[in-house]
This record gives sequence, C-alpha cells and structure tokens, in this order.
Amino acid sequence: MRPLSLIVSMLFSALVASPASAQFDRFGDEEAAEPVVVSAGVSVATVRPGDQAVIAVTLAFAEHYHAYTNQPVMPKALADVQAIPTEIATPDADGLEFGRIQWPDSKTAVVLFTGEPVDLEVYAGTAIAYVPIKVAPDATPGARSIDVTVSYQACDDTVCLMPTTVVRTVTFDVSPDETELTESDAFAGFDPTVFADRDAWGEGALEGGPKSKFLGLVELPGAGTLGGVLGLAFFAAIGGFVLNLTPCVLPVIPIKVMTISQHAGESRSRALMLGLWMAIGVVAFWLGIGVPVAFIAQVTDPSIIFGIWWVTLGIGVVILVMGVGIMGMFQIKLPQSVYMVNPKADSPQGSFMFGVMTAVLGLPCFGFVAGALLAGAATMPPAVVMVIFGAMGVGMAMPYLVLAAFPGLVKKLPRTGPASELVKQVMGLLMIAAAAYFIGAGVIALLSGLGVMHKLPWWIKAVHWWAIGIAMAAACVWLTVQTIRITKKIGPRVAFSGLSALFLFVGGWAAVNRTEHLMHNFWIDYSSEGLADSLAEGNVVVLDFTAEWCLNCKALEAAVLSQQPVRGELVGPGVVPLVADLTNLGAPGWETLRGLDQIGIPFLAVFSPESGPDRPVWVGNSYTSEQVMGAIALAREGAPEQVLTPAP
Repeated sequence: MRPLSLIVSMLFSALVASPASAQFDRFGDEEAAEPVVVSAGVSVATVRPGDQAVIAVTLAFAEHYHAYTNQPVMPKALADVQAIPTEIATPDADGLEFGRIQWPDSKTAVVLFTGEPVDLEVYAGTAIAYVPIKVAPDATPGARSIDVTVSYQACDDTVCLMPTTVVRTVTFDVSPDETELTESDAFAGFDPTVFADRDAWGEGALEGGPKSKFLGLVELPGAGTLGGVLGLAFFAAIGGFVLNLTPCVLPVIPIKVMTISQHAGESRSRALMLGLWMAIGVVAFWLGIGVPVAFIAQVTDPSIIFGIWWVTLGIGVVILVMGVGIMGMFQIKLPQSVYMVNPKADSPQGSFMFGVMTAVLGLPCFGFVAGALLAGAATMPPAVVMVIFGAMGVGMAMPYLVLAAFPGLVKKLPRTGPASELVKQVMGLLMIAAAAYFIGAGVIALLSGLGVMHKLPWWIKAVHWWAIGIAMAAACVWLTVQTIRITKKIGPRVAFSGLSALFLFVGGWAAVNRTEHLMHNFWIDYSSEGLADSLAEGNVVVLDFTAEWCLNCKALEAAVLSQQPVRGELVGPGVVPLVADLTNLGAPGWETLRGLDQIGIPFLAVFSPESGPDRPVWVGNSYTSEQVMGAIALAREGAPEQVLTPAP
C-alpha cells in the first residue's frame, strides 16, 4: 500500500492540474525532455496457459535526475528527509499471478539537500524493473490488458519534484497454441530464478518483496506505518520475553526470584520496589543498546560485542565469581558505593545492576530475534529504533514486573533453611557452567584474533564444553544427594531427581555433541574465493554463519545441520558445506554477511550455481530440516524447464 503522503500529493496534483514538468527548468533548458520517461512492455505477444511472462518497466532519467529506490536507505545526514519510494502496482487479473518485483540495481548520486555533498543510493540513467507473471493452467484464452501503475519522485542534486504517478498499459493474448516471445533487449537483465522461488509469490509479493518473519514463522508488518511500528514493538516484546527462556538467561532467573522471595517476607512494598528496579535495569540496558543501533550505522546486531575477546572473557569471570559466591564459599564485601554489583544486595542499586547483568547474559542468544527485527530497524528513524529496543526490554523484564505486581507468587518458594541453601548452591553450579561457556568463547575469540586457532588441535574448542558438562553433572549429583538428605517425602525426591537427570543429560549431551561435531567436522572454512569457485564448478553451496559465542547457532547445528537427512545432503555429491566462523570481529565472513543485508546470526544461506555468489536462492535465521532440504532441492533445480528466457 502506498504511503499516505503519496496519496495526498496525487490528489493535490490532480486539483491544481500542474504537471511535474512545470518545475523542470533547474538547469536552464526550457526545451529539455521530461525528467523521467516511463514505459512498459511485456515479454510475450501470446502465451500458453501454464507458461510465464514478464513485464519490463523502464524508467529513463534525464541527465542530473534520479528517483528514490523502492526501499530507500537514507544516510544519517539525510535522516530528516522524507523519501518517497519508487513503487509499481498491478490490478488483480483472472488467471494471472504476479510475483515479486525484480528491482534495478541502485546507483550512487551525490546530493546537496542539506548544503553538503552526501552519497545517496538512487535509481538513475536507465533503470528497468521486472514484474514476473505466472499464467494459470486453466486461464481462459483471449486478450489481456494490464494497467501498470508506477509511482516515483524525481529529484536532482538539490531539490525534488512533486511525487508522480503514471499508468502504462501492456497487452498480450493467452492462446492454447503457442508462446510467442517479444523481440526486445529490455528483458536481458531479468533473473528467471524468481519462478522457482516459492516466497516470491502470493499476497504482498509486489510490495517490496518477501516480508521479514519473526523467528522465521510470523510475518512482520511493513515498518513504514504506525501499525507496522506497533507490530514491530509487539514482536520485539515477545522476542525479549523469549530471551528469558534461552539457556543464556534461564539459569539466572531463580537467583533473583530467591532474592525477591527473601524480602517478600519482610515487606511487600520492599519486594515490589526490588522487582521494579530489576525490571528497570533490564529495560535500561536494551535502551542503551538501542542508542548505537539508532545513531551509528556501522553498529547492528548487539551480540557482536562477544567478538571482542576481553568482553566475553570478562563476563565469564564475573559470572564465575558470582557463582562461587552464591554457593556460600565466600561473601563479596565491597564499599557501599560499589555494593550494587553484589547480586544479593537488598537495595535499588543492586537490583538495578542485577537487571543489567541479566540483560547482558541474553545477548549471545539475541541473534534468534535480531534477523527479524534489526533488518528493518537499521533503516528506521532513531525514535522508532528506540521504541523497538525499549519494547524488547519490557518483554524481557516481564517476569520481574509480574513478580513485582504479585509478590505473593514467590512466597511458595522456600525462603530459609536447608532447601533454600540447596537451591542457591545448585544455581551457583549452573552459573559456573555458564561462566565456562563465556570464558571458553572469549579464549577462542582471542586465539582466532591472533591467527593461531587453526594451528591448535581440534579438541581445544571442546575443552570448555566439557567444563560445562562437568559443572552440570556436579549440580545433578549435589541436588540428588542433598534432596534425599533433606526430605523423606517421595514427591520431592522424585521431582528433583528428575530435574537432576535433566541437568546431567543436557550437560553431557552438549559436551558429547560438540566433541563429535569437532572430531568429524565436514565443514569447509569460508572464503569468498571458495564460494565463487564452488559455484563455478556447478555445486550447490550451503553457507552457515556461526560463532562460538552464539548458542542459537550451536543449537541449530546440533538439531538440524548435524542430523540426518540434512547431514547426508551436506556431505553428498554436488553440495559444498561452507562455514563462516564469526567468533572474532576480524573474521572475513562479517563483510559477506552484511553484503547479504543481514546483521545477526544464526544465518544460513543456500546458493545455486545459476544464482551466483551474491544472490542466494534461500536464507533463514531459524530453520527446520525440511526447510533446509527443500532449499537444497530448489538450488539443485536451478531455473525450471518452463522458465521464460529472454528472446535473443
């Protein structure tokens, strides 16, 4: 749907009956042609039912003129400039289905809108957009006439003309006899693989391509409307809440619940106050992360800070100290001015800092929702970006807001005695397991940055996973033994023994799985040359972007990529599995990831030999075995047999 401003400008133009060309005298040439000449043609004169066709919409710009792209990306210096996107629309037509538009490549123009030269990506020169058409097998034979509506705003280097809308009509016949192509060079740039792309068809395909999907499942609304912003905020809040359920954060929540429960017995208002400060700390952290995303174009996915080895290693050390301390092995005694860092502090400052720490722990799992939210946020006004990140903080803080509003919920937890001490001791062991994860990821990031990681034996990368497994096994044994000692009741013994078994299974499975993955690693280290060479040899390429600090990446690798039938496809003939390890910020895969318009991991891209290294046929931030198998099959198919090719 077009922006409201475009509709208003169209009505205004009709009322005053003033063509855009009336303003076209900037360069002193009163006899100059129109700033933009729009034409449209169709690739067929006749087409059989079941075949395909293509509409080519050509925008020929006069010298010095250009138009905004379909999805304008405004530099920071032009953040206050309202960009009217170039759009193409077609009416519904019986027996015809319109696919995703193939927009022309942008060009860089130097504009002086603010008085200073700024580079802006625009359509200029001769720009051709393609609208693919599928003709239904049961389409009624006869003539077809399609009105193509083209909207754009022509600009020169200093000013923009009134937004303009023109309609061009193309005609062709549907005939059961044959498909007759049109002789034209205008279709030479069309990419026919769109006919094999399932995501390129259906409702909304004409309006800027496939929509972002939250967690790969729910389609996000367009970000250019109030409803779109509210929708993004809603899904951001869900994403923040989901972070509480990830292994990055989940082990820490009971610790704060225990703290709140201890103070609930003393004063309900005090418990409310501590819970609220905890939530404020979470929200404040995400708002703080939103600031660089909103105002510094180079900063995108906040989880990339774990590519800085000393940050990851330092967080691991802090968690280790906290874990050992909460087990009762020592007490952290600090001056009152810095006592806020103690997670057991019964003060607003302590609760606030604990909220910040909780949010920090969620960053390694942030990539799970980053792809759905940040891709749009990167081009939004700063205020909208801050709304999204604030909503994410509210979502993550929701459990603590609930505890603050209903402190009676925590009264069911043991507040004193052996049971309370046992919970803290087990939580301490789980925090030690989390510390091993961060410390290991930090060390690997350091060694990768020094360029020595590839010289070390493969098992070096497995050491911290075994430390995690040992810590969780210790939690299992301690919880089981102490539960039997504390209570004779069958119910608690069975329940906590089951929980103990879960700790043992998760820790052991993680250690064994990562060891097997490293021992039998079939992935090939990524390089741009390796990608291009593999495609040139006719292979399908599956490129996995991952990092040692990305738990979601490890989970998808273990549950999907390392399991049959995907594993069999990846090691089979005609498929090359490449891995771009982004553990260190200097890894070459970062540039490639951004070149694919992605800013977060996990991320998987599947390339076909026909698509080339810059246009994967399928991408996903979260995926199932069926989706990956389907993507590989799609890449193997290349262009379907009936795909229309341009006439010579």
